Amino acid sequence: MDGKVELPYGVNVLYEDNHIIVALKPAGVLSQSDGTGAPDMLTVLKAYIKEKYSKPGEVYLGLVHRLDRPVSGVMVFARTSKAASRLSEQIRSRKVEKIYRCVVDGVLEGSGRLENYICKDEKTNTVTVSDTEKPGFKRSYLDYKAICSKDGLTLAEVRLGTGRSHQIRAQMAHAGYPLIGDQKYGHADKRCKDIALEAYRLSFEHPVKRENIAFEAPVPSVFPWSLFA
Repeated sequence: MDGKVELPYGVNVLYEDNHIIVALKPAGVLSQSDGTGAPDMLTVLKAYIKEKYSKPGEVYLGLVHRLDRPVSGVMVFARTSKAASRLSEQIRSRKVEKIYRCVVDGVLEGSGRLENYICKDEKTNTVTVSDTEKPGFKRSYLDYKAICSKDGLTLAEVRLGTGRSHQIRAQMAHAGYPLIGDQKYGHADKRCKDIALEAYRLSFEHPVKRENIAFEAPVPSVFPWSLFA
């Protein structure tokens, strides 16, 4: 069987073969279960594979990277343990390229690097940014490029140099350009229910075919993305 299977919660499969599955995670969906029963990518895609290919028993699907719950974007999952091992090694050796786009409050111009120190409070699930090195704080940097501005907002592209928790959200807010819709590091915006942050491009070497492949998410059609369509 290789029929059409509808996916819930707005999850969208971009590519699949016997070794990997690449899917678009919507904002608000977890990467993996947190035990609360909230929708998560791993559970959704396992059910999808089980139904589409009439798989008996437990379906294997390896989670090799994560996206925060409020962040949308492209994710790759491994369908075999060999693929999981090889993808994980690519991630460790920083051979996987993940590019983000975001919409920030303010007119951001040009390009540059933000370099600070970040400390996470696990109890509150928030991070603090410092311009100087302190005990418990980790060096964090990202590179940004302003794409265009409209109505006092700016669409920007971001490449992470380090993968700290909430890094883009916290560092951009610390620089004076909080992400639209980010209640934790900026302020609520009635015009949007999600944070304007998306891991829109993912490229890596196929774990078996050994060829470089890349996937891009379409620009969301809702505010504030719609301003830049």
